[in-house]
Amino acid sequence: MTHGTPLARRSKTLSASLGLGEKLFASSEERRFADAIEEGLAEVEAGLLREVSFADDMADVASRYLLEAGGKRIRPVLTLLTAQLGEGNNAAVITAAQAIEITHLASLYHDDVMDEAEMRRGVPSAQSVWGNSVAILTGDLLFARASKLVASLGEGAIKLQADTFERLCLGQLHETVGPRLEDDPIDHYLQVLADKTGSLISAAAQMGVIFSGAPEEYAEPVVVFGEKIGVAFQLIDDVIDLAEPESETGKAQGTDLRSGVATLPLLYLRRAAQSDASAADLLDRIERHVVAGGTEEELAAAIAELRAHPVTEETLDEARRWADDAVAALEPLPPSPVTKALTKFAEAVVDRSK
Repeated sequence: MTHGTPLARRSKTLSASLGLGEKLFASSEERRFADAIEEGLAEVEAGLLREVSFADDMADVASRYLLEAGGKRIRPVLTLLTAQLGEGNNAAVITAAQAIEITHLASLYHDDVMDEAEMRRGVPSAQSVWGNSVAILTGDLLFARASKLVASLGEGAIKLQADTFERLCLGQLHETVGPRLEDDPIDHYLQVLADKTGSLISAAAQMGVIFSGAPEEYAEPVVVFGEKIGVAFQLIDDVIDLAEPESETGKAQGTDLRSGVATLPLLYLRRAAQSDASAADLLDRIERHVVAGGTEEELAAAIAELRAHPVTEETLDEARRWADDAVAALEPLPPSPVTKALTKFAEAVVDRSK
């Protein structure tokens, strides 16, 4: 690919996946970096279509369903990005990126069953189309395909995948069961986010370092970055859940609250309600609607109050802290387009709430 390729096309995938603007790719070194990510992602995408194909018609249709619905491919892009700290895109890096994305895809099928979600990526969720059993089994098939890919990368990759899968399951289990009496609900929630989201993003970044032959000491900074930015990402999602109905976030207002998920603004509100009568009144109205239902107008009004309440700004502050800590973790890495892109990504994660 020549440098005459239009900058907008060269940065298209990075902009879509990581929220990075075209100004990132100003120098020739940065343009080569962007080209490498684009070309690697094209290979990953072609492999994804191949790896989620099945001879069985039902399995084939169901497993390709959410893949073909779209997605930002954040995790494989991070694998490709951190691989530039080593020798760049090679066969192992591409395979690792595919395995990570298929693992993420599989988790979506299971999450939507657990959450009773009706929509995913702008289309009806898999269980809305085929029922819970088919959705769960499709997720299992995809986990199997991801495991086959990881097995080709050796014992170290198998252990990393197994450890990550264990954390995904524990995160979902702890979210489902909820905090124990002796647990702080906020600490419990942040650990759930670290397990459910941060662990896979962390593994994606780590695999890029491992399979590109980058120096071993580069692994820990990107591992910490991945986990912390994953938590920040989900905290911003908690704020986006409260967004105005007409916003362009792509998410229905109050989805998490309606399904009974205790997001961080609600957890902060519960804490505030212990000493603040107005917070207690708002909390009562929200929780009463979740349990017993109510008019759409009443629930929308309660969500609007929660959005304007200081606990939502407190959630944003917490997300910023996690994003700042993620960037700080990169300090041991040498300055490069990789660290620049990761830093911009962290900024873009927080900016999604604006």
